[in-house]
Amino acid sequence: GRGSEDRTHTPTPTPTGEDRRDGTRIAARMDPHDGEPAADELPPPPPLPPNVVPIIAEDAAAAAAGESEPPPPPPPPSKPAKPRKHIMARPPNGLGKKGQPIQLLANHYKVSVKPSEEFFNHYYVNLKYEDDTPVDSKGIGRKVLDKLQHTYHSELANKDFAYDGEKSLFTIGALPQINNEFIVVLEDIGSGKTAAGSPGGNNGSPGGGDQKRVRRPYQAKTFKVELNFAATIPMAAIGHAIRGQESEHSLEALRVLDIILRQHSAKQGCLLVRQSFFHNNPSNFVDLGGGVMGCRGFHSSFRGAQSGLSLNIDVSTTMIVKPGPVIDFLLANQKVDHPDKIDWQKAKRALKNLRIKTTPANSEFKIVGLSERNCNEQMFPLRRRNGDSTETVEITVYDYFVKNRGIELRYSGNLPCINAGRPKRPTYFPVELCTLVPLQRYTKALSTMQRTSLVEKSRQKPHERMSTLNDALKRSNYDADPMLKACGISIAQNFTQIEGRVLPAPKLKAGNGEEFFTRNGRWNIARKKLIRTSSVKRWSVVNFSARCDLRGLVQDLKRVATGMGLEYEDPHTVIEESPSLRRAPVARRVEEMFAQIKAKLPGAPLFLLCLLPERKNCEVYGPWKKKCLADFGIVTQCLAPQRVNDQYLSNLLLKINAKLGGLNTLLQIEAARAIPIVGKVPTIILGMDVSHGQPGQSDRPSIAAVVSSREWPLISKYRATVHTQSPKQEMMASLFKPRGTEDDGLIRESLIDFYTSSGKRKPDQVIIFRDGVSESQFTQVINIELEQIIEACKCLDDKWEPKFTVIVAQKNHHTRFFQANSPENVPPGTVVDKQVCHPKNFDFYMCAHAGMIGTSRPTHYHVLHDEIGFSGDELQEFVHSLSYVYQRSTTAISVAAPIAYAHLAAAQVGTFMKFDDMSDTSSSQGGGHTSAGSAPVPELPRLHEKVRSSMFFC
Repeated sequence: GRGSEDRTHTPTPTPTGEDRRDGTRIAARMDPHDGEPAADELPPPPPLPPNVVPIIAEDAAAAAAGESEPPPPPPPPSKPAKPRKHIMARPPNGLGKKGQPIQLLANHYKVSVKPSEEFFNHYYVNLKYEDDTPVDSKGIGRKVLDKLQHTYHSELANKDFAYDGEKSLFTIGALPQINNEFIVVLEDIGSGKTAAGSPGGNNGSPGGGDQKRVRRPYQAKTFKVELNFAATIPMAAIGHAIRGQESEHSLEALRVLDIILRQHSAKQGCLLVRQSFFHNNPSNFVDLGGGVMGCRGFHSSFRGAQSGLSLNIDVSTTMIVKPGPVIDFLLANQKVDHPDKIDWQKAKRALKNLRIKTTPANSEFKIVGLSERNCNEQMFPLRRRNGDSTETVEITVYDYFVKNRGIELRYSGNLPCINAGRPKRPTYFPVELCTLVPLQRYTKALSTMQRTSLVEKSRQKPHERMSTLNDALKRSNYDADPMLKACGISIAQNFTQIEGRVLPAPKLKAGNGEEFFTRNGRWNIARKKLIRTSSVKRWSVVNFSARCDLRGLVQDLKRVATGMGLEYEDPHTVIEESPSLRRAPVARRVEEMFAQIKAKLPGAPLFLLCLLPERKNCEVYGPWKKKCLADFGIVTQCLAPQRVNDQYLSNLLLKINAKLGGLNTLLQIEAARAIPIVGKVPTIILGMDVSHGQPGQSDRPSIAAVVSSREWPLISKYRATVHTQSPKQEMMASLFKPRGTEDDGLIRESLIDFYTSSGKRKPDQVIIFRDGVSESQFTQVINIELEQIIEACKCLDDKWEPKFTVIVAQKNHHTRFFQANSPENVPPGTVVDKQVCHPKNFDFYMCAHAGMIGTSRPTHYHVLHDEIGFSGDELQEFVHSLSYVYQRSTTAISVAAPIAYAHLAAAQVGTFMKFDDMSDTSSSQGGGHTSAGSAPVPELPRLHEKVRSSMFFC
């Protein structure tokens, strides 16, 4: 990271044969001494007489006739580098004024900082073992540095450290220059005495040969620690960060303060996860089943804001492995009731790298695997002392612990052993002697049931959350931290009081010209007609083994549809899956269902209602969607009919109507073509998101989705394009994808569709909503992604120059707002753009939805680039309106609809197929972008042209 870079500046020599910055060119051959042309350099040749062909040209002509190889053509002239774009500052009219004022509290605690002329000194930490091999074990660095500080306190001038756990260490003021290498001895780094197969001496445990091999893992280990000076950071830069004067020093100064917070929590024995920390307190644990627990902790970080520096503290949750006997974890994780039923291949994957304590020595190890044989069969060489000599015998792990150590083993004999050694020197323990230590992160994907349980058990009402956060600040006792004291930092004990505004909800329009206002961000569609309805004339029902009254379901669906103004004929047929196929491979089940559709219907249906046996994670869902949308171009709606009532069917029909080209409601100003700015000039709205694999799926390709508005001046209708790209790659790689003279990127289709659906008008304004990027990636969005979109426009029309506005929406942040005079959540439409926002940049928080459960999380909008010229009020009202055009529901949602649609499109297309078994023959237009040197990314199938412009993702 930047923290470990050497900041000494070395001038970069200008390479020979390249352009200077002033435009002149340096000759390729220069004498190294004085810069004049070398003595042996020939003068330029005289000019050729008229009508004389040089020999080189004759050679080229001969080569063209096939007589010899022609010289390579000259390289094409390179394009001049484009000027780098910067994040825009808040304009003079960037603060909003509209709306009803409301008094709020924010979970930001004001921080006062005394001016200081001191410096943070940054040191690069190099950890090595005694034999100079580097230390690569995570977590050991803090133990070593703590011992270093304790052992050499006086030699280090009694300095306190802020260590990031890896390569960077910070002090206030310089360390004495006596020595930069220290010897540190740790007596116990988590190994033990009672292992079978570990190296040992003559105490009855097995042995090795030479002295190096017989070193016991539990004996003291020696480390070499080098502290090399890297840079100084003036503490005055903290003030620059507060004022929004971003520079390398100001950002680094805030980073050092955050590292001090982490160091403070690490000394309290907390689990650290980025800027969050978790105490080993059972009252903070919630059991999620499967051997996994949710652990509630706290996020804390310093933030520069309009009101100055503040400490942002919020509740944070991570997943941990349930501590206790290893066998109990495995039984819960695999949902079996006896050790004999455990799948040990799954167990091996689940246990790898977890830490255990062993009895009776109570020493700590890291699991590297399992033994190949069961405990009563796994042999190892045991070295024993026999008088003055030693002998080596083969013994089982079981016999070693029972006979040599006198430990009773009740059930481990027929189970594999835990291996906590090294690849060539295993260390075995019977599983019943191993206990998982507390506070170990669980990094694999949660099941649907576990996710649901986590959400339900983690909810806190606003007043509960406020109380929890105030208690967390008191328990943290940051004011007692010596480094924060030395920085002159004092933290207030109360939430920051701010003034927000509540924007009025927009008026909506339904069918039959009915206009209405929402109440608390919600509305009821039960006695209203939809504004643009679709008719369903040729459709069928398919049932993948769901148990329900099909006839009654269809009649209820038609009845509710009629009340909403939809025309539904009777389905052409109802196709039931054969009971014999219910255990067949999913691909065969889908193929057989389509074979029945072809056999029983006179032509392709326009719509298929698909009944699934499970609401979530049904294996049929992805292959069925792919077959319908990619192969046949048939709109489909899936449901699991467990609790069906009129409200359920009404919500289902909203989705079906949108998928078939209808619209449920519109904004009144949208229907009247009166949306400010956007309604006056042809404007396309883009929503962009990248979906990554769940934890434990690091090799799964990421999915990039772009949704775009169509039929201007509407802002309620969208279509989507989806590609794959390299795993975990956040920046979109295929927005502009030239193939020869053509563009095969994501944006081209959106622009052409807007043109054809909007009366052959090209958009003169492009508004881009980008989700999922962190603040460190903002400049990449406007210098990489925006540039690709501009190139896509130029590829269609070189003279076309629309205006661009780029807005990033962040949900993954830790700012929360609370009403000062009410225990309820903030009302829908609450917007905040003062005091806790960026001191310089154009940003605001908006809570457009009504938080019914838990504490509302606002969306943080950052305007990175604005050529259209929105004022604060205009932009906030526009974003607020976009929360009311989400066709899937009758509520305002928490984020602008284009972003929500992009997320849905990426998620739904991602279920089309398993990525490890993708077809090699799928369309090249589905993705395939790779970074240099990486493996090819499997491509998604292209959607059928019949559904390509539909809202299939609704």
